[in-house]
Amino acid sequence: MNNGCKRTLIRFNLLALLALAALLTGCNTATDIEQQVNDLYDKMSQEERIAQLKSMYMDDLFDVQGRLDTAKCRELIPYGIGHFCQFCLQQPRDPNELRDRAAAIQDWLMNNTPNGIPALLHEEVLSGVNTLGATIYPQQIGQACSFNPELAELKTRQTSTDLRKMGGVLALSPMVDVCRVPSFNRLEESYGEDGYLSAVMGVAFVKGLQQGDLKEGVGACSKHYLGYGGGGDADEKELMEEILFPHEAMIRVAGSKALMPGYHAVHGTNCVANSEILQDILRDYVGFDGMVVSDYTAIDQIPGLETTAQKAAAAINAGNDVDFPHGANYQYLQEAIDQGLVKPDVLERAVKNVLRFKFRAGLFDKNPYLYSTEQIVLDTPEERQTAYDIATQSIVLLENNGVLPLSTFNSQLSTLNVLLTGPNANSIWAMCGDYSYPAMSYFWKRVEDVADSDNPHIVKLLEGMTSRKLEDVNILYSRGCDWTDTIETDFKKGGDIRAWEYEILHRKVESGEKADKQEALTMAKQCDVIVAAVGENVMLCGENRDRQGLRLPGSQEQFVEELIATGKPVVLVVFGGRAQIISGLAERCAAVIQAWYPGEEGGNAVADILYGKVSPSAKLSVSYPNTEVYEPLCYNNPSPLAVHPSLKAAGPILATPNTQWPFGYGLSYTTFYYSNLQIAKEASTSDESINLSFEVENTGKVAADEIAQIYISSTKDDQPIRHIQLQGFARVPLQPGESKTVRVKLYVEQFGYYSNTGQRKWNISPGTYTVKVGASSADIKLSENVTLKGNPVSKPLREFYFSESTVE
Repeated sequence: MNNGCKRTLIRFNLLALLALAALLTGCNTATDIEQQVNDLYDKMSQEERIAQLKSMYMDDLFDVQGRLDTAKCRELIPYGIGHFCQFCLQQPRDPNELRDRAAAIQDWLMNNTPNGIPALLHEEVLSGVNTLGATIYPQQIGQACSFNPELAELKTRQTSTDLRKMGGVLALSPMVDVCRVPSFNRLEESYGEDGYLSAVMGVAFVKGLQQGDLKEGVGACSKHYLGYGGGGDADEKELMEEILFPHEAMIRVAGSKALMPGYHAVHGTNCVANSEILQDILRDYVGFDGMVVSDYTAIDQIPGLETTAQKAAAAINAGNDVDFPHGANYQYLQEAIDQGLVKPDVLERAVKNVLRFKFRAGLFDKNPYLYSTEQIVLDTPEERQTAYDIATQSIVLLENNGVLPLSTFNSQLSTLNVLLTGPNANSIWAMCGDYSYPAMSYFWKRVEDVADSDNPHIVKLLEGMTSRKLEDVNILYSRGCDWTDTIETDFKKGGDIRAWEYEILHRKVESGEKADKQEALTMAKQCDVIVAAVGENVMLCGENRDRQGLRLPGSQEQFVEELIATGKPVVLVVFGGRAQIISGLAERCAAVIQAWYPGEEGGNAVADILYGKVSPSAKLSVSYPNTEVYEPLCYNNPSPLAVHPSLKAAGPILATPNTQWPFGYGLSYTTFYYSNLQIAKEASTSDESINLSFEVENTGKVAADEIAQIYISSTKDDQPIRHIQLQGFARVPLQPGESKTVRVKLYVEQFGYYSNTGQRKWNISPGTYTVKVGASSADIKLSENVTLKGNPVSKPLREFYFSESTVE
């Protein structure tokens, strides 16, 4: 493009932005949103109302030169549109161009449709804004292992600011499914198996994203309501206490105003058409007053109905407001109304929920947080630093016989020769999880050069270990083996199977640089220590793709066996979005690290932990299986407990029989000593809270953080609470020899439970309970019994969801 064309384009974009700002200035800025919603609804024609419940892709309205095609606008959206879907992902595009496109389409809508109603632009933000050049933060399953909600909030605050500047006002995140099944192919998007931890992290996500005001931040959308990932068939008590908990907390504590039902069924009915969960529980019990949007094509998948109009009626009658991503079903809403399948008040409810969100988001007001005329810069140094901090706090040290950190090992040798090998040693796919921009654009949009764009720069492990290596460390590298030998994917029956998906999976899984096993084994004999980077990638596991089994894919396990056979110490670094079964290998490796998908700074973060520049502090947010498990495996399941052999060395530790390492587990380069638990032995069921304190001391020689965990347990089999349940935690930073006091306010409601004897209630029963403090769910260091006296207490809902901790 010549300079003259550039000046013309910039001038055009600036004029469009100024015109839109002028138009917004004249809009009604009254604080009474309900009055505004009612007034606008009354002015709208039936066609406009239905249009607010539909959606489309924004790119369909622009020509190949990137200009808004007003003829297409008049043809496709003459009455406006409710939503534009994934407006950033559609093509690799500069954020300033995305902003200009968003401003142009909003300007057209507000000037050329009957009531000038702007659209909601949404995007995925699970690991940052899903667009070219944006920061790629670690995947959620890893971030949960940090037990650091403050960092989670900082990440989404940065994400929100970037997305808002481009015109985005809604994010289809976070996923807060409590994933009870370790083989679930979308586990990586979740915060793990525990409802409490998922709720804490989910609330932090929403607070950062929404920034306390939807007119300044971006609206959050909790998904996939309710019970996706192994909880959909749970009994009512578990469903309401554990599975609902994160959604409920996001709504009642953080003010989340959007929600997405899952593809699955609860009690035999698809969530998107399930009035029990969308009306009775969500609105009548929890008190949600926001907007419900379908997952993409979820309405299409409602079984047992013959016509599209019937499917549209089933969804909207159940409480689903918006049809994503094309409005393919809701375009038949008028037909459904004419047939008497949908009543006018149902349509009114849905439309007003959409309008209410738009007013809350400030789309009708003069808003300085939208369409910034300044140059938008993504992946700032501050954002990269946040990505690095999260990554270092997300990486879990599972085993260590003393080989780590390598700085200690290095002190014994004049030069330390390290072989780095494995399919994930030099690949961006070890760093980027599903719903990151590279993964989404490659898998769904077939953008071929995404791995080579270097926008943003993604630090691979080889780069990190080379650039941050210690003095007198020599890095050798050979890939050694590929991810797989054959196609190991297994698309779900009835899923959206396309030939090109198989093509891409086959190419990506088996492609890349040459993998020469013999070369790697020869190098292994010349080195002092081996770092084997293994595991899955997003082409093997994620939405719409899965593989058989949880053991390492392809010939990776055999390759690691041959590395072990050289007699050199092997450090196993496992990447991926879910736990991989490595029993049989882990016991013979010198160290094992679970790195998850650590984001764009992952190579630096893993390297710094290997070298000892950072002490690992993360704790598992899932129970790590030691055998193939396709049923719920979680620490608070009511299954019998047994002493696990791999944990006997630490003392009398309990873990479920199929668990290699339990929930909350993670090693450090130092040791900690817990002592002096102080707590009142008695309290009343009518009290608000109970205070407790304990001390944690760093008894080693390395500065590190310890994540101290607080659990509540029943003391009798007939008590209506779980045998163990996380109810708090504190990240305690400690210098060598330093001791700190942790003070916790534990709310009496946290000893409660759900019941439904004709009316849903949260109950607190008198009795004796055990408060436990531990380094994991199975490694309890301190405990005391607390007796609650008084009368049973029942209330409609919890008032206090989380304990409060301070470190002194």
